[in-house]
Formats: sequence, C-alpha cells, structure tokens
Amino acid sequence: MLTRKQHELLMFIHERMKESGIPPSFDEMKDALDLASKSGIHRLITALEERGFIRRLPNRARALEVVKLPDSMNPSLGGRKTRFEPSVIEGSLGKVSATTSRALSAQDEYARPIAIPVMGRIAAGTPIEAIQTHSHTIMVPPEMLGAGEHYALEVRGDSMIDAGIFDGDTVLIKKQDQASTGEIVVALVDDEEATLKRLRRKGDTIALEAANPAYETRIFPPHRVKVQGRLVGLLRKY
Repeated sequence: MLTRKQHELLMFIHERMKESGIPPSFDEMKDALDLASKSGIHRLITALEERGFIRRLPNRARALEVVKLPDSMNPSLGGRKTRFEPSVIEGSLGKVSATTSRALSAQDEYARPIAIPVMGRIAAGTPIEAIQTHSHTIMVPPEMLGAGEHYALEVRGDSMIDAGIFDGDTVLIKKQDQASTGEIVVALVDDEEATLKRLRRKGDTIALEAANPAYETRIFPPHRVKVQGRLVGLLRKY
C-alpha cells in the first residue's frame, strides 16, 4: 500500500518517462508534489524503492527504472490484468526488444526515444585506444536501431568519408562479435586499439578497409581482430 504522496510521485515519474523518455529532475518532482525541499523527494524515492516500485541505478544521475505500478492502475481485460512493461532509462541502455520493435507503430516509436550510452571516441583514421567507459547518454528514436543492444561512438578522422562518415559524426553501433564481409564495424586490434572500418575476409586473413584512398587497407590474421559491433546508424550536427 502506497501513501498518497508516494503514489503521486510514482505516477509523475511514470508519465514523464512515457512522454519524454527522460526521468524528471528532483526539482521537478519537488515542484510537482508541492514539497518544500528535495529531502522529501529523497524519502519518497527510497520508500518506493523499498516497496519494489522503482529501481535506482548506481553512479548515474537521474537514472530511474519504473519496475511496476500499483495493481489498481492495471486495467483488466476479460478479467485478466494487463502486464505492465517497465519504462527504462539507462537501466537497459541501448536495448530495444524485438517485441517492442514489432508492437510499436512508427509514430509511437518516435515518441519513445531510447537512451544510448556514448562510449568515447572511435578512430576513422589512425587507430586510437580501445573503447572507453560510458561518458554520457544520447536519446535515439527506436526506428533507427532495431532489436538488440546498442552504443554510440564519436568519430575522429576522415578515413570513412566516402562511406558518408565524417569527423565529428556520432555513429550508432549494434553490439555483436560477428560481422559479414563488407559491413562497417568497430574492430579492436590486438586488444589495444579501436577503429571504424569496413571488414573484408580474404582467405585466412581479415582486412580493415578504409573508405578514403588516402588510407591503406590493413590486413591481419583473425586472432588479432575482434569485432565489437556493427554500424547501424549515424547522427550529425550542423
């Protein structure tokens, strides 16, 4: 059983995440519930977490997951209650379920962006250090992703310009460890350097091919190259 304020806060968080895909700030929660200080919000969130209605994710600002709603909020269909699907922000970063992808119309999908972690920079030129830890998050329309787990990388360099990938772009990567020849991938070489290149299989070797004639194709034995994802989309600021 929830108190009135706990119920109000839970529904405010749920509705805000449905509308914008981003959880409200503590100030917004305080104002919405007409509380004098944010300490009251902290107590309400702790109570909701203890009762299993929300989940706080460690080491991430404003990272909340609505786990369930009160039973009274679940309308029945033919005597059966509908199953609540959690709205997740950062808890399942970059993940789009196959069910969600099929069930939502294009209009609905656009209204519910997915939080994608940006994992540092990727070289489209001379390889740089391997993928870094999560630096920040961007919101991406689900229709750009499809099913699976995704992350984003900021492009540095011009080796892929003939493939339409420029310095400063943000590439969307589907996390996977296999790729077909001809696909553009994030490749980790010798467990030390990461690069964005087109993968070609040539006999017993793997070629990492640039899309700029100024750069040479690099050829490696398979054990030196690990695929860490496949390019599925691109974002560009003007």
